[in-house]
Amino acid sequence: MSLDLADLLPALDPSDPNSTVKAFAANSAFRAAEWEELTTEENPYRRPVRPDDLAWLDYGKPMPAAKSLKLSALLGHRMLRNIYDTGLLYLPPVPGRAAADDAEAFYGARNRALGALAGPILERHLFTLLDGEYKPLDSADPEALRREVREYHESRVAQPGRAVTAAGATRDRKAAATFLLLQLSAHLPAARAAAGRAALGEYDEAHPGARVLLLDHYRNWADAQGSYRTLLAAAGLRPGAAAYWQLYLGSSLGRGNLLHHLSADRERYPEFLGALLHQQIDEAAEGARFAAALEDGLGLRTDLFDVLDPLSADRLDARIDALLGPLTALHGPEAVHRFHRGFSDARWFAALWDADLADQLAWADSIELHQEKAERISRHIADTGIEVDLDTFVESHEETSTTHVHNEHRLVMVERGQMHFWNNVTHKIALGEGDKVLIPVSRLHGSTVLSGECTYHQPIIPEEMYRQF
Repeated sequence: MSLDLADLLPALDPSDPNSTVKAFAANSAFRAAEWEELTTEENPYRRPVRPDDLAWLDYGKPMPAAKSLKLSALLGHRMLRNIYDTGLLYLPPVPGRAAADDAEAFYGARNRALGALAGPILERHLFTLLDGEYKPLDSADPEALRREVREYHESRVAQPGRAVTAAGATRDRKAAATFLLLQLSAHLPAARAAAGRAALGEYDEAHPGARVLLLDHYRNWADAQGSYRTLLAAAGLRPGAAAYWQLYLGSSLGRGNLLHHLSADRERYPEFLGALLHQQIDEAAEGARFAAALEDGLGLRTDLFDVLDPLSADRLDARIDALLGPLTALHGPEAVHRFHRGFSDARWFAALWDADLADQLAWADSIELHQEKAERISRHIADTGIEVDLDTFVESHEETSTTHVHNEHRLVMVERGQMHFWNNVTHKIALGEGDKVLIPVSRLHGSTVLSGECTYHQPIIPEEMYRQF
């Protein structure tokens, strides 16, 4: 069977990278969500990207670190995960026409070809910022790397992350535990799949034992599926790729995407192994804490993190030697720096995720407080006559806003009609005429209109005003 490239790909402007990204996002499987698609447990290919927003986002240049939790990052990581996942097998739990149609669009030659073109554009946009965040080792001595890794491991074991602490401080522990589990489901399977991808090939003579180590890392995940399913069931969730796609934070997708990126680029094998070591340390350091937070909210003590064979401190040096030692024979002293770079990049994304998740959990648990703040800010604007930028929306029954984040603080003010506002699978927040809520920058949310028509406004709140309240 021959393929006509002109038929396979739309007319793309080589001078405009955004045209390629938009063409990729135009896939029917990535269209904006409809009201019955808030979750997609039976369709692993249905992954709303919010493509209309691409009209004003610019993927033609690197994203600065300051925007790593903003809209182009969220949509970029959604699109990039879709590209990586076309190389993996996903099957719907129950056959159906919708899943079959989306599978054809997801795995089709056109989507794979566009993904091959859009992937480097998105990777440049999303990952170039790491160049400016990286702090190189002082020397290429492997002991310098071992020392930094040991110190990092000790600090992670000694100090819980912000996200676990935030989950423990919430009033609604079940909602917090459920959302925490959703974020783990967005990056843990991806991290293990990246290891499985990296294992493929023939390189045992050059790097003895590495293939088995990588395969074992992936097989541990396959062996842990019973524990994983039981844990999800305790939260009323079902397994499956993209089942709760709209509720994955961009930073959760980003953690998995970094490992996929390094795994898929065979020239970056040393960087991938460094990032993988970080993933193993992260799971070992936080696993027991994750288990405790999930038990606190869901009432089930999971053995998932034990089954995943966490990397203990007494095995750390041996693991570094097994991964790094043969690389120095292949690449010389530069191998140490490259391995360290992958470790550091994964560390940066983990810290971003921890802060993002902590802030999301705290905001979602205090919606009433943010409704009160919205009232006070609204009165302040009216009383002082301050002019702020304002977006107004008029939407019809069942019109749905695919989950997203804003690049600035905003109020949602309902003038007429009713809507559901949501940021978790556990519940929805009803908003009616006169209701208001404050949405801080980068907080994930979506909405669905309940009435025949709903008119609402979104004043943009300057940073100085936000801090006053």
